[in-house]
Amino acid sequence: MVPTFRLRPWRPAAAFVTAFLTVTGLLAAGAGPAHASPGGGPVAVVSMGDSYISGEAGRWRGNSNTQTGSRSGTDRAYTAGRYDPALVYGNTYSSGCDRSDSAEVNSITGIGDVQVNLACSGATTANVFRSARGGQPLKGEAPQADQLAKVAANDRVKLITLSIGGNDLGFADVIATCAEDYIVWYSYCHDDQQRAVAGRMGAAMTGVTKSIEEIRAVMSAAGYSTADYRIVLQSAPSPIPRSSENRYSQSGWTRVTTGGCPFWNADADWARDTFVPEFSARLKAVAKAEQVQFLDLQDMLQGREVCSKTSRLATPGQGPSAATSEWARFLVSGALQGTAQESFHPNYYAQRALGSCLTLIYAQASGNYACHNTPGRDATGMYLTTVT
Repeated sequence: MVPTFRLRPWRPAAAFVTAFLTVTGLLAAGAGPAHASPGGGPVAVVSMGDSYISGEAGRWRGNSNTQTGSRSGTDRAYTAGRYDPALVYGNTYSSGCDRSDSAEVNSITGIGDVQVNLACSGATTANVFRSARGGQPLKGEAPQADQLAKVAANDRVKLITLSIGGNDLGFADVIATCAEDYIVWYSYCHDDQQRAVAGRMGAAMTGVTKSIEEIRAVMSAAGYSTADYRIVLQSAPSPIPRSSENRYSQSGWTRVTTGGCPFWNADADWARDTFVPEFSARLKAVAKAEQVQFLDLQDMLQGREVCSKTSRLATPGQGPSAATSEWARFLVSGALQGTAQESFHPNYYAQRALGSCLTLIYAQASGNYACHNTPGRDATGMYLTTVT
């Protein structure tokens, strides 16, 4: 198959394409009365935002093409001969927010007494704003800033980490379009998707800025000074590798049927080296303008991406391992494993690693940092480098 640049004809959404490509995760009450002082309860760490921080895909330890049982040990929802995703996502599985037990905020160590996860898969910046400021509920829940008001009134919030903006840019649409162009249309996606992302970027960053301002307004109304807590804005890691780092050839169908990474080399290179870095750079600029810390995660999955040469699939004879397995969920193929919205999100291993990243940056009173993994190590091998 040889990809070409061409205009896509209009076509109805075939059922198999919809089922195979839908990725929805790549995501009201008032703010409540003001309080004279911060809550007197336990010290709390709060996460807010979209699927990259809610814990989407935390069900999975690596990936496997084994379709039955525990899927070669990768499926944490397998128990007593059946699948129970609520073991991982709790009652948020039914709503689709998919807050996993291993989500970043639940994987931190030595920070606070309680961890509060307000993030929801599929969230946009409008789902963070207070309802009084145009915020929108999502999946039966009030806007996240309104939920934060209740937490701030009862607990002593010391850290708020925010991951948002990807759904404003249409991450899910980008992934679905690029996968569809590989599987169905044999054409590149990066040309038109770059234009689409560029057209949305300004509004997305305006939304991220307002999200931070909304968080501050809530905390101020609850009696907090800016010295009482810290905000960390974080970017998102790339779930797919560069073409030179992909263990499957773009020819044939192994990227579809085996690896679960159906992207042309040119499109993968654009996503890894243009789209994700640009998103990260724009978020860093917002963090600087708003004077909050920035956690750069664009390289956090380096060598652990779906189809990376330096990682592998689990098999019946060789189960998953944090040292050797992929740290992102592949695009489900064949008999469905879990849900499509889990695709291309940090899995259990990555979420444990993200918790280490957050723990590490909290130890730094100020400054911006990038988080990286150490090849052959689990979450204990994460380390920071300074971002200027």
